[in-house]
Amino acid sequence: MRRYLAILIVILFASCKSRQDLLATSLLSKKGNYQAVIEIPAGTNAKVEYDKDLRLFSTSLRNGKERIIDFLAYPANYGFIPSTYSDPANGGDGDALDIMILSSTLQSGDIVEFIPIGMIKMIDAGEEDFKIIAIPARRELRTIQAENYQQLSKNYPGAQNILETWFSNYDLEDNTTIEGWGDEKEAIKEIERLRLKL
Repeated sequence: MRRYLAILIVILFASCKSRQDLLATSLLSKKGNYQAVIEIPAGTNAKVEYDKDLRLFSTSLRNGKERIIDFLAYPANYGFIPSTYSDPANGGDGDALDIMILSSTLQSGDIVEFIPIGMIKMIDAGEEDFKIIAIPARRELRTIQAENYQQLSKNYPGAQNILETWFSNYDLEDNTTIEGWGDEKEAIKEIERLRLKL
């Protein structure tokens, strides 16, 4: 059974293989909206990452084993904002900026236009780690009706609590602490700060 499941996972992620470099996807869509690439669909618990060299999605490894989150499944769609880079020379992690899109389940490899509505500020394994919180630009994909941080905190404080609780508990090998939240203006400022100058 395990072997069958492993083969199925390989086939599933191989089907998400992309010939283009998704990290180099434009930050903005033709409509002028920010774009994100989904790595981990909401409601799943495999720590899927985009491999920039192989240009495909696969479950990341820790100590030679696939990383499966031993907690609740991802409460939102997790991914990265292309054409951004968190420079290690400036305290970054060497990756594109992380994002969680509050919506129904999207698929690994989906490129989604989004509206930033906030930012959760964390310290993860001793390093600063900010996550942009967003909604899809397409209204039919939305599951909440908040278009900015004020609406999120006023109308959906439970969603904020869920995100904080999830990030504080999903990886017990890292010492993650929540430092607070930023509004949509801070989120946009962070995206633009890490925007690659092409």
